[in-house]
Amino acid sequence: MRHADKNAFITGAGSGIGRETALRLAREGARVLVTDVSAAGAAETVRLIEAAGGIARAAVVDVRSRDQIRAAVDTAREAWGALHLLVNNAGVVTEHSFETLTEEAWDFVFDINLKGQFLVAQEVAPLIAESGGGAIVNLSTVEALVVVTSTGTAQPHYNASKGGVPMLTKALAVELAAKNIRVNCVAPGPIATDFFDYESVTSPEALEFMKQRLLVPRVGAPADIASAVSWLLSDEASWIDGIQLPVDGGWLTR
Repeated sequence: MRHADKNAFITGAGSGIGRETALRLAREGARVLVTDVSAAGAAETVRLIEAAGGIARAAVVDVRSRDQIRAAVDTAREAWGALHLLVNNAGVVTEHSFETLTEEAWDFVFDINLKGQFLVAQEVAPLIAESGGGAIVNLSTVEALVVVTSTGTAQPHYNASKGGVPMLTKALAVELAAKNIRVNCVAPGPIATDFFDYESVTSPEALEFMKQRLLVPRVGAPADIASAVSWLLSDEASWIDGIQLPVDGGWLTR
């Protein structure tokens, strides 16, 4: 129960890593505001939390919309009076190489993956500060540091948007330290979710390619990331601030 009596705001919590993180924090005592662009996805996560005995609320949030973010913060304030934890998990990717990348796709990915984290943090941090402080974890990726490709083409807009997350994290850590708010980020390696095509990370061919880099010879699971996020949010990590933590099966080691 490392998060007993804490209230958490999680974006993109209607599926994948976000859902698993919401379930993890709820199991560890937190009340969770589950936000997602999908009302059905958010509602299902809340159902799963409540079925396990936890406490949760759902809110529809497109992280590009400051108004929707503010409405969700108001929901948390009205329900529980405070917020202590934020997980900036919402993210997208589109399948574009450099040659096929459009300005519209570039803006779409940046507005969610990077600007969205800024907007959510800017709206949620004041309530965390009012609540006595807490912690924020942003989701990055190993592709913030290296390009992962088996075909020779990359997704430059995704790489660039995620590459900004560690520096946004550092800047927020510096500014929010005076408000007793720690800010860190987690960089997942290849994780078996539907974020990318599920088969692209779970097929025997994909695993054979990834074993060239992985030291732990398996694809990651959402629970691997949720456990790292939970730890960074907890008092056990109270002297850790401004870092990017790779959770990648050793991908970045070689």
